[in-house]
Amino acid sequence: MTSLPKRLVSTIRQVHGQAGERWIAGFGELIDYCSRRWGLKLITSDYPLSFNYVTAAALPDGRPAVLKLRVPEDPELPLESEALRLFSGRGGVKLLDSEPERGILLLERLAPGLTLKSVKDDEEATRIAAGLLKSLRIPAPEGGSFPSSEQWARGLGRLRQKHGGGTGPIPEPLVKSAEEGFERLHRTLGMPLLLHGDLHHDNILSGGSEWVAIDPKGVIGEIEYGTVPFLLNNLPDGDTDSSIRLIRSRIAIFSEELQVRSERLLAWTFCHLVLSSVWSLEDGSGDLEGSLKLAAELLAIWRLEGSAL
Repeated sequence: MTSLPKRLVSTIRQVHGQAGERWIAGFGELIDYCSRRWGLKLITSDYPLSFNYVTAAALPDGRPAVLKLRVPEDPELPLESEALRLFSGRGGVKLLDSEPERGILLLERLAPGLTLKSVKDDEEATRIAAGLLKSLRIPAPEGGSFPSSEQWARGLGRLRQKHGGGTGPIPEPLVKSAEEGFERLHRTLGMPLLLHGDLHHDNILSGGSEWVAIDPKGVIGEIEYGTVPFLLNNLPDGDTDSSIRLIRSRIAIFSEELQVRSERLLAWTFCHLVLSSVWSLEDGSGDLEGSLKLAAELLAIWRLEGSAL
């Protein structure tokens, strides 16, 4: 019988409350339903389970698949499902079937399925990510439900509301500069695209002769914003100076590959890092101290080199 790991159970209870409890209680029936619905043979796998249940599976004809199960009430689920559909086969993992109302996503299983972290040369990895961003370049859908980068940026306003106009544990100069930066970036926004929203090393997998994106969030913004999750991922732990050098090297590569201005990449990176610090406060995750130190260094560089957007 398939069971949920204790850590995943704890996370689901913490994040989803009563909806999570209902999902946990009905998990066995949900697994049985999926097995019957698609004739799946579930395969023991070691996928990292953070907020969702993911397992390898095989279809009746032997095709490899991945079954991903989420709490149906999760507001990000319909966005992921729609983004998967739009990106499917054009740089994104293929969506075989889905029932969002039950929290079910059935995806192709990639082989060998190694993450981009397996590419040790950072320049090579960055150029791979840039190529994938080009493949995923989709005009923003009309009348869609995807949030925009401008809506995401309102998280800074939530921080001030919570702290009576202040900024709590995040230094005021960082928040103020991020607010001003977001405003300037959105005032001069380029072509709005549907962005993956979380395109980093762990969400780029090898699929034979190509690299494929998984786990999209779906957000509307310009192509420059799509680089930020990668720019801030897989950095040296506790070494701000080395992290800055790596970020700047990656920015230069993205600027060349995507034909965009490095100043905007730098600005988006700083602003998003402050925003992600707010998200970390809200969900109690991440290294806040390290993020704020890195943000302060990025702000200093932006003021010196990239004030023009």
